[in-house]
Amino acid sequence: MWNLARVAWNLRQSRRLSFAIPPSFSATQIDPSFFKRGLPFTACKYFSTIETQESGGPIPSELLTNKTVLRPDRDIGQYADLVTRVTNFHGEDKGFMVLAGDVFDVPIRKDIIHRVVRWQLAKRQQGTHSTKTISEVSGTGKKPYKQKGTGRARHGTLRGPQFRHGAAMHGPKPRSHAIKLQKKVRRLGLKIALSARTAEGKLIVFEDLAVPSHKTKNIVNYVAQLENTKKVLLVDGGPIDDKLQLATRNLHYVNVLPSIGLNVYSILLHDTLVMTQDAVSRIVERMHTPINR
Repeated sequence: MWNLARVAWNLRQSRRLSFAIPPSFSATQIDPSFFKRGLPFTACKYFSTIETQESGGPIPSELLTNKTVLRPDRDIGQYADLVTRVTNFHGEDKGFMVLAGDVFDVPIRKDIIHRVVRWQLAKRQQGTHSTKTISEVSGTGKKPYKQKGTGRARHGTLRGPQFRHGAAMHGPKPRSHAIKLQKKVRRLGLKIALSARTAEGKLIVFEDLAVPSHKTKNIVNYVAQLENTKKVLLVDGGPIDDKLQLATRNLHYVNVLPSIGLNVYSILLHDTLVMTQDAVSRIVERMHTPINR
């Protein structure tokens, strides 16, 4: 048994596996088949800790069987599956959910985020700006004066850019500002944004986004309970409920999106990200779908 514990410690030190052995963990608790089943699930420090049965909120044993919980100083970007609590607007405990490590715990890369945000902002530009050329500007086409004998520069029209009310020289015309970005880079950007919010402890998983009524005060009271939060993004799996739309419509610091519309720029604009279980499942499914080339 001591050899197995030694192997686990060596693997941890070499960062080949993303797990750690708590100080209270006994070597006799290690199952020999543990190392044949791949990477273990990992509980993030911001979401859950080991609790006794007397605390009233223990992590289900089936989630932690032959799996370890990282210490509070866990490494970020280890592709480790995370266990998070599920709640609702009333703060009620609705169980637990496992977040896929290859979506919610990838290494943070600012260069990828920059490329994706630049691609998003460029793509949404209208590009309808337009100026009139010499053939489009209003005015006569008559020659202003004779070609020779005046001592002045020769001109054939008063609609040229050198004259007042003339055409604009090299002015903007309608065009697309969109730039190309590979699909795998866009997908990686969304994973990084989700992982960043997860690492900050700013990702909250709800059972659903059901609200008792369309009153705005319901959402206001919930946001007021959140710490260090100025803007909240609510993400649901399917179409947004009418009551929720009415409750958030008059709040400039709360926005609602379906999972299909979740994007990097919207995540960065909001301090806290609230996702339903359905939204998390759909996002993970979307990230695991092969890219059509």
